[in-house]
Amino acid sequence: IELLVVDAALEIRHRDHALTGNWKDYRDCHVKPDLVLIYRLIEADRLVLVRLGSHSELDL
Repeated sequence: IELLVVDAALEIRHRDHALTGNWKDYRDCHVKPDLVLIYRLIEADRLVLVRLGSHSELDL
């Protein structure tokens, strides 16, 4: 979470990437292999945690 707040690069294993379509302003990263966090960084210091769940729960 601390790294997300400052918009720092995460380790490759977290597979952090921008989303597309209806989620185009959001990003997701893998907390664990099938535990995904969808989030959005608004401004330089405001992090919004949107959803947490498996790929199937989140329809990703």
